[in-house]
Amino acid sequence: MRGLPARRFPALALAFGVLLVLFASAPAMASSYRYWSFWDGGANGSWSYATQGPSTARPADGSVQGFRFGVSKDAGDQSGRPRADADFDAVCSATPAEQGRKRVALVIDFGLPAEAPSGEAPPGDAPRTACARVAPDATSAEALAAVAKPLRYNGAALLCGISGYPRQGCGEPIADDTGHKPSASSSSASAPSSASSSGGSGGPSAGLVVGVVAVAALAAAGVWQSRRRAR
Repeated sequence: MRGLPARRFPALALAFGVLLVLFASAPAMASSYRYWSFWDGGANGSWSYATQGPSTARPADGSVQGFRFGVSKDAGDQSGRPRADADFDAVCSATPAEQGRKRVALVIDFGLPAEAPSGEAPPGDAPRTACARVAPDATSAEALAAVAKPLRYNGAALLCGISGYPRQGCGEPIADDTGHKPSASSSSASAPSSASSSGGSGGPSAGLVVGVVAVAALAAAGVWQSRRRAR
């Protein structure tokens, strides 16, 4: 930087380092994920994305739970909710109540053909429904297992397959230019929300650390250069 006043070099070095920090700490472009999402049924047949996973949620008697397979960026994508109403009476009217048991209505939506993994297809066009009659303290996962085996999980207890679909894969990222229309991947069912699926520890990213080191190095170089020219 010949001709630049020595007193201005540290300031410029610091500014350049700050830019490096901002660039390094900016989040990477999010991918979409293919996975089973998990939904709670509400009033008037509505759905809301579950706040717990099926292995910890314990639905009350008369609840409706939904599972939808598809491709999504995050849990906020409501287009991926199950394509059938959350209607307990419609699902469980033929299953009589039983003393010491609870009934949970389940809607299982295998998604669209365009969302299926390569070489596979959804086992049916319309969502399936089933009424699980289980113990009072049963989880949603246990209710699902009572009516939709085989279930498949990965090592992190993420629900990967229902009734054998899909045969493989679990919450894998999908390139955004594949032509898949996002739908609602760890997971509430399930998966990725996209952020949680990354397995981040919550600490600073490697890029941020590099940026901070760059700031310190440039600032030190500026001070050294300033002192050297002042001699």
